[in-house]
Amino acid sequence: MRTIAMILAGGEGTRLTVLSEERAKPAVPFAGKFRIIDFTLSNCVNSGIYTVGVLTQYRPHSLHDHIGIGKPWDLDRSRGGVRLLQPYQARKGQYWYAGTADAIYQNLNFIHENRADNVLILSGDHIYKMDYRPLIDYHLEKGADLTIAVMPVPLEETHRFGIMVVNEEQRIIEFYEKPKDRDKGNLASMGIYVFNANTLERRLSEGRPEKPRNDFGKDVIPAMIAAGDRVYAYRFEGYWVDVGTIDAYWSTSMALLGPSPALDLYTDNWPILTKSEERPPVKIGPQAKIVNSMISNGCIIRGLVVNSVLSPGVYVSPGAVVQDSVVMNDTWVGPGARLDCVVIDKKVVVGAGAIVGVGNKETPNEQMPDRLFAGITVVGKGAYIPDGAQIGRNVLINSRRDESDFPPDRIVPDGKTI
Repeated sequence: MRTIAMILAGGEGTRLTVLSEERAKPAVPFAGKFRIIDFTLSNCVNSGIYTVGVLTQYRPHSLHDHIGIGKPWDLDRSRGGVRLLQPYQARKGQYWYAGTADAIYQNLNFIHENRADNVLILSGDHIYKMDYRPLIDYHLEKGADLTIAVMPVPLEETHRFGIMVVNEEQRIIEFYEKPKDRDKGNLASMGIYVFNANTLERRLSEGRPEKPRNDFGKDVIPAMIAAGDRVYAYRFEGYWVDVGTIDAYWSTSMALLGPSPALDLYTDNWPILTKSEERPPVKIGPQAKIVNSMISNGCIIRGLVVNSVLSPGVYVSPGAVVQDSVVMNDTWVGPGARLDCVVIDKKVVVGAGAIVGVGNKETPNEQMPDRLFAGITVVGKGAYIPDGAQIGRNVLINSRRDESDFPPDRIVPDGKTI
């Protein structure tokens, strides 16, 4: 039985605010040298799946540049390998993907060309390690048309997921996409599906063009259950996080630190692979101090770094303090500057003596109270924070802002946006 993988990687990721403003969410840097999509790609090759389609749409350039021909993942193959699948305009009505299921429907030819018996559909924006082979074996044992990987989530988070009810055989008998009520249980879809290829094509083709089934959670899965298809739940007990919010992104990054991290990135039996940049080794100055942090190649540390994650090429000047923060590639932190509970995108300049992350964590962002509320300040790509600036909590500084965008006194109160 031949199984191929198709990775949905076209989402905007709007809840990540400026981090996904110029790139697709799966291309957002994570854990220093990695990108979010590295985890799903690595899971595929570690599970022995070497035919992978990556479906892109929103701002795909960074993602395309990162994946390339797939060499870091051993996916640069003449048969199989990785293929980047973008929407395109065609005479017969090809158009932008209207949802997760529509994206697969528009690429059914990829399934045909690879003569797949089963199709593993994955999200490109989750952080986890998973061997897909037991899931596929379970799918075959059950004789399932569709198997969904599931895990319990806290009741207060059920509105973010597809929630299901199963019988004693783990067959799914009810499915609710992002229910508002908490009485549907807490068994959540992980966005990991194994479909019988023939069933997938039949169910995606039904109702077109008048009533297309564009989304798996809203349309396809409920219709399959109602039609009596064999839809089963596969329980996963490992570590899995959807880093779709700033709070989740920051807290998942912090969970990598310490003597017993929630997710070990460096196990020999399940490596997380990535496109590596050629950078010199880390350079640590005589007055530098690093405590419980992850420092990537090419960094130069001359100040204090505590409980933080630094991507390649970050420079921390003498007297600067970086604490409880995530700092991305080639950012410069000036002398005497302080970062506390901050997420900073690439190529940012933090001026001398600037303090970023000071004030009341309880004051949410005025423009995005549902996205910036946990005390984390976010700085967009290429921004310049002036010398001596004081930036509060839950502040959003958009990409490429410079000194002229800041108030004359250079004080940005909690919850403001620049």
